[in-house]
Amino acid sequence: MKALRFGRHAAIAVIAAGALALTACGSDNATNAPAANPTATGPKVTGTLTGIGSSAQGAAMDVWKTDFASANQGATVQYSPDGSGAGRKAILDGSAQFAGSDAYLKDDEYATSMAKCGPEGAINIPVYISPIAVAFNLPDIKELKLDAATVAKIFRGQIANWNDPAIAALNPDAKLPDLKVTPVSRSDDSGTTSNFTDYLAAAAPEVWTDKAAGIWPASLSGENAKGTSGVVKTVTDTPGAVTYADDSAVSGKLGIAQIKVGNTFTKISADAAAKAVDAAKPVAGRAANDLSIKLDRTTTIEGAYPIVLVSFHVLCSTYDKQETVDLVKSFDSYVVSDAGQQAAADAAKSAPLSKTLQEKALKSIESIKVKS
Repeated sequence: MKALRFGRHAAIAVIAAGALALTACGSDNATNAPAANPTATGPKVTGTLTGIGSSAQGAAMDVWKTDFASANQGATVQYSPDGSGAGRKAILDGSAQFAGSDAYLKDDEYATSMAKCGPEGAINIPVYISPIAVAFNLPDIKELKLDAATVAKIFRGQIANWNDPAIAALNPDAKLPDLKVTPVSRSDDSGTTSNFTDYLAAAAPEVWTDKAAGIWPASLSGENAKGTSGVVKTVTDTPGAVTYADDSAVSGKLGIAQIKVGNTFTKISADAAAKAVDAAKPVAGRAANDLSIKLDRTTTIEGAYPIVLVSFHVLCSTYDKQETVDLVKSFDSYVVSDAGQQAAADAAKSAPLSKTLQEKALKSIESIKVKS
């Protein structure tokens, strides 16, 4: 029955979303509108939608694309997981109709977006919430406890071996090997890197003296690889290696660190990531329908996991063609729906959007319209 979930529920949701897109393109208050008749057979969308961006969204995007296409024969979503930086560049230069990004648009990017997306620019819609794992390859060790300062020292090369006293003090019962630490970072402009370095800069500023950025500091030693799959493969193939990666991509023989929050250590999980997101604040100075949020990396909320990424779909507030508007609204309405979020959770261990954030996302998506 699980495999049929989309066919019965999500297909209806997508059809309803498509109908709304065709009949209410100028509305920005869809969540207050009367509910669509769930048995209606409204018109489906057709055409091709092109996206570029986050590799962390990869597993979720695969299931979203497949489910959406099965509910809308004649509609195709193409997505190239080239990294968040590439995605933001593509939406800004018009080579893609949406971007997947693990970091919301910066102020200068938002200003630039007005040239292609109209006077309200591009909008950032949260679609995917996932913790970033600190994953390592150590023989017979699947779990370690680490605090922010120790994580920062590991990735700055200030801790050279796994039996270093700083790690041993946090893990007195672990049999730590005398093995070289090999940090592995992303070689591409990555939203995962941006979120990870944002955590380090906020939670361990005395050690992590670089600013948060999507590009790994060139001054630091270690290995690097492109994309989420690249860093995970490198660590899997390298005893003693350690990286940061979307939790959905970490499996097999790799261990994962618990992270100190307040006075306790938090295990990585979708629920723990969701707790951290619930404490986030809106980014100031953006358009009314933009949902960029700033995470509190130094939270002491029990059970919250602070190394979390909120991955966005960056959409234009206006598009040149009605067909594009209909496709964008229908696809992303499915993505943030209960069915879409559950599909992502099943495929990628992500945390579903809260009801409040989901309603805001639907309202923002519904505000997208054709350029006048």
